[in-house]
Amino acid sequence: MFKFQSTAGLKTTTLVVLVILGCSFRSLAQNLGQTTRILFLFDASQSMYARWESDTKFEVAKKMLSEMVDSLQGVENLELALRVYGHTKRYPPQDCDDTRLEVPFGKQNGPRIKSKLNDIKPSGTTPIARALEECGNDFPAAKGRHIIILITDGIEECNGDPCAVSALLQRRNVVLKPFVIGLGLGKDFIRSFDCVGNYFDATDETQFRTAFNIVITQALNNTTMQVNLIDFNGKPSESNVGMTFYDQHTGEIRYNFIHTMTARGVPDTLPVDPLGRYRLTVHTLPPVSRDSITLVPGKHNVIAVDAPQGDLQLKVEGSNEYRKLKAIVRKRGEKTTLNVQDFDETIRYIVGDYDLEILTTPRTYIDNVSIDQSKTTTVQIPTPGMVTFICNAPGVGEILLEEKNILRRVHRMGIISTKESLLLQPGSYRLVFRPKNSQSSIYTIEKTFRVAPGTGISVNIN
Repeated sequence: MFKFQSTAGLKTTTLVVLVILGCSFRSLAQNLGQTTRILFLFDASQSMYARWESDTKFEVAKKMLSEMVDSLQGVENLELALRVYGHTKRYPPQDCDDTRLEVPFGKQNGPRIKSKLNDIKPSGTTPIARALEECGNDFPAAKGRHIIILITDGIEECNGDPCAVSALLQRRNVVLKPFVIGLGLGKDFIRSFDCVGNYFDATDETQFRTAFNIVITQALNNTTMQVNLIDFNGKPSESNVGMTFYDQHTGEIRYNFIHTMTARGVPDTLPVDPLGRYRLTVHTLPPVSRDSITLVPGKHNVIAVDAPQGDLQLKVEGSNEYRKLKAIVRKRGEKTTLNVQDFDETIRYIVGDYDLEILTTPRTYIDNVSIDQSKTTTVQIPTPGMVTFICNAPGVGEILLEEKNILRRVHRMGIISTKESLLLQPGSYRLVFRPKNSQSSIYTIEKTFRVAPGTGISVNIN
């Protein structure tokens, strides 16, 4: 599997696969209805000569960018440009103004970008902040969706502040939040670029190619959304749960995401189609939903859903050998099964009250179990005991639980062999048994026994 460190949500797996297989992106662009301008900010600093799998980082990146602009040829309402840094001056000395717009914005200018890439030779330093600042002047004044895609193998080397420059460009509505693809930078650099834009860490050529396709897919989608899962205190702190977006009108499944917090502790940004209305189901226990979600195209939409959660832990006293138990969890007062939970397992539930039916023999019922925000409620039951029944001949038997002078059947033994073992919860029991070959009820045998937690006893049937 590909492992991306990203603050940008992924499209569905199907879409990603289609892009990787050579989708021309035309279907996405047709929905834009306005001009999208993508400025590739390309690192040509000296470090790009480093070896990276099949070739140098520069040659690999140049090849993939060339392939990408080829795939974008013919896409309507799309203009491309190329700015490069670290390629006009040699290092040392350090020149922190070493950046140039090599190909201005234009339609169908993929060949120009490819030709210019072939002329570039890495030589200088890494002035990312300065290059981003100049990017703000590269876009025309005409309205459109303006996007920067930064491809780099290093961090700022000129004491600039790329985060501040990116924030300023976004605040002034010059560009949307940029994309950053880091070539073999690793997890230590995520925070350095997370504030600059939606960061993808490509640790090898395959991941770089896939990340590039995902970035372009998102760049050609003009709407983003953030889902805030609100806790009991009104904060968007809940996460790590599946979300399904349905078409409100047709019921079609549109997107599936796992809700994620970014490295900065805020809900992730999701690229979605702005057309139509959505119904959102968050797959908590029980699920929570929101209907009739309408998105504003070209804007960052924030959707809030109440999803306060706490944990339920089920435990059995004593030895591990008695812990292969399960419990049916239901909402308080309801008959529908919400979940079947294993013992020694902790699962999150929406804040509220629940009833438990534990699949012991006999069944254990625990009602009105409260789940509180960000707290763990622990339910612990006694260890069952092991009862071994021994008889001279097979027969028919029933085990009855005795409580307050009332007998209740908890297990039917059927035609048993001469030896049978059974786990029973602590309590007082009676065994009523008739040998198979006995043809009269007067041959019924009754045995009284008591089960203590974690003990083993034998019941002889004579």
